[in-house]
Amino acid sequence: MTDTPRSISVTGSGTAEAAPDLLTLSLGVECRRPGVDAAYRDAARASSAITAVLRDHGVGNPDITTTGLNVRAEVSWQEGRGQIVSGYLASSMLTVRLRDLAASSGLIAAAVGAAGDDARLNGLELGFADPAAVEARAREAAWHNARAAAEHFAALAGARLGRAISVTQQPGTAPPLPLAAMQRAVASEPLTVEAGAAGVTAAVGVVWELLD
Repeated sequence: MTDTPRSISVTGSGTAEAAPDLLTLSLGVECRRPGVDAAYRDAARASSAITAVLRDHGVGNPDITTTGLNVRAEVSWQEGRGQIVSGYLASSMLTVRLRDLAASSGLIAAAVGAAGDDARLNGLELGFADPAAVEARAREAAWHNARAAAEHFAALAGARLGRAISVTQQPGTAPPLPLAAMQRAVASEPLTVEAGAAGVTAAVGVVWELLD
């Protein structure tokens, strides 16, 4: 009969930060008009104006994606008539990836200006075009955190660490740090986009053998 070796299981976490090199923008249009044809037509024109500006500024087709398209009737209540259609709302949404962060403020302002009062800027996120290197540093930090905790517990138990029996990557990678959303944009003056630093978090579960 073989004795089961003593072991200790620890979860470690770590974070790595770097300057982001990718901005993901949620940008669209919203047109309220008395008739459905006018609402749809004007929304299409405004959306086309935005995409034209983006392409003029060097944003490629793979970085422009339509993520929302909607046309609906708007209703209101009138005494004696009940619900009546008061107009129509047509909207569309684009997800745009900007790789030149230094020029992003001016590009966003130009895109918003192209659609005028129908423009809607729903938020943006800063992240990484290739997050592999940052994720690797986060995993290393998580490993060192787990080992330090395991060594501490082993010392408290009057033991020392042996070999690592198992290693499991835990959920913990954080999304790019979001910036606050700006709703119903109506001005075309550039607002400064500060890149700052974006962080990635990793977690790892490790089981170590405990030695006497």
